[in-house]
Amino acid sequence: YRAGFFPMDEAGATGPVGWYEADPRAVILPSEARVPVTVRRMLRRRGYELRVDTAFIRVVAACAGDRDGVWLTPRLARGYAALHRAGIAHSVEAWDGDHLVGGLFGVAMGRFMSAESMFHRAPDGGNAAIAGLLGIAVASGALLVDVQMASAHVARFGAREIPAHEFSARLADALGESPVA
Repeated sequence: YRAGFFPMDEAGATGPVGWYEADPRAVILPSEARVPVTVRRMLRRRGYELRVDTAFIRVVAACAGDRDGVWLTPRLARGYAALHRAGIAHSVEAWDGDHLVGGLFGVAMGRFMSAESMFHRAPDGGNAAIAGLLGIAVASGALLVDVQMASAHVARFGAREIPAHEFSARLADALGESPVA
């Protein structure tokens, strides 16, 4: 992560987990983040409670789902669990009473955060988790939220694509380090 790469695995792979770089890279700058009005209204109406790190393993499992051939394999999920135990990986969860209805997980280092994967089991559960992550990013003074790949969905929250060299410079700034060549 410090070098600007992110992991993706393949079902049945036995060698090291692959590390990848996207160019362009999709990011949300907390200073430009926005929660759409429709999402803010939904949060008030549905009354989801946002929590952090109360169900990390459940969030990762829900993100992986029951699909074959996806990047979030059991061994990669175990790696994220180890990062969570080390205080590096975190989850943002949307709860409706005792029911986990959405969430996302990612890593946080310095003033850098990532959103690795998201799920929802109820309407807007994932949107609630994104809104929660952005609130945390702004409140904590984060400089960069990495969402890796652009989509219309994350664009609603302020995501935009930047070239890999700009991502590297912004990452180094967020980590308080010199850029990695």
